[in-house]
Amino acid sequence: MKQKNILAQTEPEVPEGAAVISVGDEDSGFSNLAASLAEIRKLKGVFGYILRNKKSAIVDLEEQEKISSLALLSTHIRESSFEIERPFNLSDIESVLVEGKNAKVLCMSLGENMLDVFMEKTASDASITKRILL
Repeated sequence: MKQKNILAQTEPEVPEGAAVISVGDEDSGFSNLAASLAEIRKLKGVFGYILRNKKSAIVDLEEQEKISSLALLSTHIRESSFEIERPFNLSDIESVLVEGKNAKVLCMSLGENMLDVFMEKTASDASITKRILL
């Protein structure tokens, strides 16, 4: 399945080959996160990210054929975190790190923006989190 790139005139600079969908006005918070994630994407061990809000989405993954499965994975992680919030009286969960045998995914919610960073297990999720929050 081939992914089309849809570009709006007022969007942040994104890596070549990244799938972008944008609707409506530019969001400076989204643009700043997109710029940070483009730099994080260059780090050793990071093999992609998904950034989205109600109006826009950017997908930058090494293996384009895995877009749907990784998007589904991050959706399930978010839904599971919502299920955990209620019985344990947790307030809004802002970030979740799930580690597998060979890889891990960091899911974060920053206001209206949701991001998922996919990385090798050896990548430093703490330093990536710091870079996102700066």
